[in-house]
This record gives sequence, structure tokens and C-alpha cells, in this order.
Amino acid sequence: MGLSLPEPKGHQRDVAFLNEHGHCVVLGTAGSGKTTMAVHRAHYLATAPGIGGRTLLVTFNKALVTYLKGMGTAPPNLQIETYHTFARGYLAHRTNASVRIYKPKEKLVEQALEEARGRLPDRALVKRPLEFFVDELHWLVGHGIDRQTYVEGRTRRVGRGKPLQQFDREVVFAIYQRYEQLRAQAGYEYDFDNMASSALTLLKDDPTARHYRHVVVDEGQDFTPEMIRSLAAAIPGNGSLTFFGDYAQQIYGSRMSWSSLGLHVPRGPVQFAHNYRNSRQIAQLAQVISEMPYFKDEVDLVQPTRPAADGPKPTILESPSKERQLAEAARTALALGADRQVAILMRTREHEAELKPLLTGGRVPVERLHRDLPRWTDQPGVFYGTYSAAKGFEFDSVILPFCDADALPKPSEVEAHGPDDAKAREGRQLYVAVTRARTELVILYSGKLTDLLPNEMSDLYVRVGS
Repeated sequence: MGLSLPEPKGHQRDVAFLNEHGHCVVLGTAGSGKTTMAVHRAHYLATAPGIGGRTLLVTFNKALVTYLKGMGTAPPNLQIETYHTFARGYLAHRTNASVRIYKPKEKLVEQALEEARGRLPDRALVKRPLEFFVDELHWLVGHGIDRQTYVEGRTRRVGRGKPLQQFDREVVFAIYQRYEQLRAQAGYEYDFDNMASSALTLLKDDPTARHYRHVVVDEGQDFTPEMIRSLAAAIPGNGSLTFFGDYAQQIYGSRMSWSSLGLHVPRGPVQFAHNYRNSRQIAQLAQVISEMPYFKDEVDLVQPTRPAADGPKPTILESPSKERQLAEAARTALALGADRQVAILMRTREHEAELKPLLTGGRVPVERLHRDLPRWTDQPGVFYGTYSAAKGFEFDSVILPFCDADALPKPSEVEAHGPDDAKAREGRQLYVAVTRARTELVILYSGKLTDLLPNEMSDLYVRVGS
């Protein structure tokens, strides 16, 4: 069975009928119904007499596209796809050539880094792990920053505690340029990071009629600035772009004005603070998390108002070992999954192979959350996957194993970015996981609870022995 499109509540109804010309920004807290509003807005713009036209509802991951497509029957004028599907299609159309995307980017970045280490054996910067450089290049390209702007540090990077020195930025940019050379030598013009800039460059000089009259962006906080700029350039003068997002769920960002993203929002964003998803107890935990020091970045957070729905306090369970955590998570999920949707969410895919046999073989349906999810259902069952794979979804119950101090933040994040930046990134991921739960949340750990969560003795939780 598929999903039915939820009816909008309260002021959510008004969002569908926002200005059909120009740019609109809708910011909401977790559980405020942003996806519901995005789908209703897209349906309206695709079908409204006189103003309707071809409409693109675009999101970041393929699994969420599957979820959105399951929300009722899309009208003929409505296209639902990921950003990269849109960009790839436009580039192929505009260049009249096949668009080949280089996927193993880390391999060539590592080669460029090893060459830099050979030239600069005593430079501390090049001793940083590969993950740091891959992330820095993603940020640089995603913001459309040229060499001079990057080297001189003109664009502030939110989420970066201590900025790189200018001479270190010179080295990073040289590694980026060398990576581009190596990719070109391999016969590839594009990777997933530079498709947005490439599309934007062509759109700026494209005199032909735009394919879409309206664009609706769901989970916009996951889009790079260049993605947003290219989508703004993809609509005609009588069209619209509507951006839905929640910057509390952004992994890291940049304090950029809406105008610098190509959006003209003179009256500012429309804000939704009411949480329609989470119980009062889960929403209270999420709010306390959002007030922790690692949420100090100056991004547009919407402070949530507490919902009226009541439920049990989040359960916190200390287990003797990580193996027992996984077994307890599976046992609990299968017990609950007979009559509700339950998700086991983990920071990485490291333990998925161990978890799968603990879940299969019974009567409860089990589904792994991943980018190529073929369908979505509203039927009871157990889902499992990573925090990021669950973005945009919601479940009756959520179980979070491995909330240990030695696992969150991930040691590799700490090594690559330092403890402060790692907390900022990982804390937002954990916020996403917590806010997927409608009524029940179970947190497991062994030894010491991660300090990304409020203290384990807080009255926000109910403690249960293993």
C-alpha cells in the first residue's frame, strides 16, 4: 500500500498559495510538515489555472524521491527528482553530449594529496587525513569559490572552529587543481560536486525557454549554494522558486545571505515553529540538543514550540557491550514492528551486515533504508539504515544504538576536523535521528553516553537496565 498525501494543518495551507512569482523561503523546525507543504505547493503550482505550468519538485536523495512519489498521484506537469538528475539532464540537453560523472573522487584526491606530501614533507597540513581534504574540496566547489576568494578567506565557513591559515589554503587549492587535472586526464569533465557550477554557468548564457516554470526545493538545507543558484537560474521571469529547509539539520554551512544564493526574499522567510510530528517528550529532548554549545553557528534556526501530543519519555538503556546493543535493538524493533513503523538508525553502515540476520526470518517486514529504495509503504515493519538515509522520513518508534562517547562523534571526524567541528557535524546528524521518532525513542550505549546528548541522569529520559 502506498502513502496518502497528508492534509495540511493550520497555516500550512497558506504555504501552497504563496506568491507564484519570484522566490519564497519557508523555514521550519523538525516535524513542522515541510515535506507535506512542499508537495502541496508543487501540486498547486503544477495545476493552478492561469499560473500553473511544468513544476520540478527537487530533493537531495533518491530514497526521498521514492517517498515523495508515493504521496498520491502526481499531475502530468509535476516532475519529482533529485538535484543531480535535474543537473545531469540539463547538461546533457544543453551540451548535446553524454554526461559522464566521475564517482571515485577520493581516489584522485588521495593521489593529489600524496604528491603534495612528497613536495611538502614537513608541512603539518598535508599530514591531515584524506577525509579532511575531500570535505574541504566539496565545500569549496559547492560554494562556487574561486582561487583568490578561497586563499584570502573572504567567505566565512560556518562549522569550522579554527580557520586555515592563508598559506595552508594555497596548498589546499593546489591539491584541488591537481585533482581536476587528474580527473580530466581520466576522461571526465564532471563529478557530483561540480555539476551545479557547470549547470549554472550554462544557464546564465542560455537564451532558450526554461523547461520548468516553477521549482520547489525540499530539504533545501542539504543543497550547496551553487545548487540553489542554478535552480534559481532555471526558472523564467514569470516563474517561482520555493525553498523549504531546516538549518538545524544542516551538517555544516556558511552564513550567506539569501541574495548571495540568487534568491530575492525582501520580506524574509516564512517560519513554522509548530511541531506536528514528535511527542512533547521527544520534542523537548530535540530542543535541548539544539541549545547545546555545538549549535552555536549563526544559521537560520527556527526555535520549535512544543507540541500538544503526549508520549513516553525517551528510554535510555546501558548495555554491557556493543554486540548486546545490536541484539537489544533488533529484539525491541521486531517486538514493536508488528503494529507500527520502527527504525533502527546508526551513524554509519558499519554494523548493517551484523544487524540484518538479527532482523530477518520472522513475520515482520524488514527494509533497509538506502538511496535506491524501490518503494515506500505506510504499513508496519522495521527499517534500518544511517541517520542521513532517514532524512525526510518519520517513524512511530526509533531505536538508536551506539550512542557511545567513543563512537559519537566519529573518531575519523575528530581526526579530520578537530573535536569542536566534529561535534558540530555529528550533533546535527544525531538531531536528525532523534527527530525521526513520532512517539517512542530508545537510546542505547555501553560504558559512557556521548556528550552530544544531554547528561544521562537528566529527567529528559527514563533509564532502563539491560
